[in-house]
Formats: sequence, structure tokens, C-alpha cells
Amino acid sequence: MSINRVVISGNLTRDPEMRATASGTQVMSFGVAVNDRRRNQQTGEWEDYPNFVDCTMFGTRAEAVSRYLSKGSKVAIEGKLRYSSWERDGQRRSKLEVIVDEIEFLSRGRQAAQGGYAPQGGGYAPAQQADPYSAPAPQPAPAPVQTPPAVDIYDEDIPF
Repeated sequence: MSINRVVISGNLTRDPEMRATASGTQVMSFGVAVNDRRRNQQTGEWEDYPNFVDCTMFGTRAEAVSRYLSKGSKVAIEGKLRYSSWERDGQRRSKLEVIVDEIEFLSRGRQAAQGGYAPQGGGYAPAQQADPYSAPAPQPAPAPVQTPPAVDIYDEDIPF
């Protein structure tokens, strides 16, 4: 049995690039920088060493997601590794990339800055625009916190 799952979080190294296959499938490519923290043997100080990971996402979701990402955006990604090799100009080339299954935005994307939609709490909600001439909207009162009733449970009461 083998398992091919990858989970990373980091910042985009470039704006996403969109293209389409001959059959019309949307393909989004982008890079993510993740740091590896190691102690420098000479100084004893901890240092960050960047790793650059190529990522690819397919389908209509890729097109939708690309609108919310830009260079520097912080994301968390889950996917699988894919190895590719080819020959160009007589040189053998290869790369290892992440095929993205799930992506979570950890920072606001460029649409939020433009007044579009921004991810909030797993969904999409309109980005708030500041209006210097209006008073802030009233906020609903927070719901009172209810504490559960005290229950006396002892180890002898648990049936296993």
C-alpha cells in the first residue's frame, strides 16, 4: 500500500497562470514558497530555508479560485504529488509538483482590495468597503454564553 497525500501552507511566489487544455479543461499553475527551519551550525541561530513548490489545479474550480489569488497570498493546500519528465534540446528534464485537491485562503485576495468578494469562514461574503461619511453599522449583541450544567461523573460510572 502507498499513500500519496501532501499538505502545505505558504505564500504564492507568483500570480496564478490560467490556460486551457485542447479539450477545454481549465488549468491553473502557481508556485508556493514554504520554509524549512534549521539551526545554523556556525552561529547557533535558527534560519529559514525556502522551498519552492509548483502547484497545479484543474477544472472550473481552478478558474474561480484564480480570481482570489495573487503573488504573496497565503494558502493551505492539500493534494497529491505528480512526477513529470521530458526532453528539451537534448537535455532530460523533470519536476515534482502538487496536484491541488483542496485549497484554503489564509489571507485576503486581490478581489477584497477591489471591493469584490473575499473568503470568510469557508464561504464567500462581500468584502467590506469603508465609507468615511457614514457611521459604522450597528453590530448585533453577542449571544449569551451558556455553561452546561454540572454533572458528577466518576470513573466507576463509565461502562468501559
